[in-house]
Amino acid sequence: MPVHPELQQILDTIKSRNPPPIYTLTPAEAREAMLKARKVFVAEPPAIARVEDREIPGPGGPMKVRLFADSKAANLPMLLWFHGGGWVIGSLDTHHDLCCRLAQHSGALVVSVDYRLAPEHKFPACIDDTVAAVQWAAKHGASIGGDSSRIAVGGDSAGGHLAAVVSQAARDSGGPPIRFQLLVYPATLHDLESGSMERNAHGYFLEREGIRWFLGHWFNGPKDRETVLAAPMRAKSLQGLPAAYVITAGFDPLCDEGTAYARRLKESGVPTVHKHYEDAIHAFFTMTVTTFTNQAVKDAALAVRAALAE
Repeated sequence: MPVHPELQQILDTIKSRNPPPIYTLTPAEAREAMLKARKVFVAEPPAIARVEDREIPGPGGPMKVRLFADSKAANLPMLLWFHGGGWVIGSLDTHHDLCCRLAQHSGALVVSVDYRLAPEHKFPACIDDTVAAVQWAAKHGASIGGDSSRIAVGGDSAGGHLAAVVSQAARDSGGPPIRFQLLVYPATLHDLESGSMERNAHGYFLEREGIRWFLGHWFNGPKDRETVLAAPMRAKSLQGLPAAYVITAGFDPLCDEGTAYARRLKESGVPTVHKHYEDAIHAFFTMTVTTFTNQAVKDAALAVRAALAE
């Protein structure tokens, strides 16, 4: 099966611009390049009832969050969203449109978290931030119009990793209770020799050398990569985790580790939907100029809606 035509058109457009590979850039250059690239494949966000920037306490100081809701009502279920970008790039702005759409279709208050990035803040700073954000939401959700008894976490790629780790941390520390996890092509093991890593090493947006670049900036050293916090697949047990909706893409280097994590969740008795898009590429979930992506986002958001219903 070839790449979906809408996604292939995006790949062709990016290729025609001949951008330098991310692994040849500095982190600052890569962040700027990500913002420019997104102009090719991100649509104008839909109009929703509420978009608001706030600050909450974080382990490294005040932490920015952006709130999205398609209602001004109080007591909305909450989806804590952690953006992708290899723990090095990405921001509230790069995922603004996606969060608008998730809020629109899920009925939830989406709380997008501006966690600290590497290499300025190496592993595990981003994990500390996202755990703290969920704990804050569980205690203070009412102050932003949320219902602290109905919390989901989600993220794409590196953000999917963070959502998985936060879910494990909440289980292991006795709370706060998380009802649902939306894991979009999550990084769960960092296996650079997997079958999907070999098949999709080049030409499909995220490349293996780029992954090496991200990990090199994020980790302090080789030992970090072997920890459960870095690789949630290494957890001894996945029992007792929140229900999950796991998205994988056939032309994604991370496909195999996302698939393996979904399989382990199911085998561990966790209610899990594994939605595999055979003709999709990494990052497709944010490519909202396509009808393909918008349907995938809507489907995922409706799963969140169902999971957080009273």
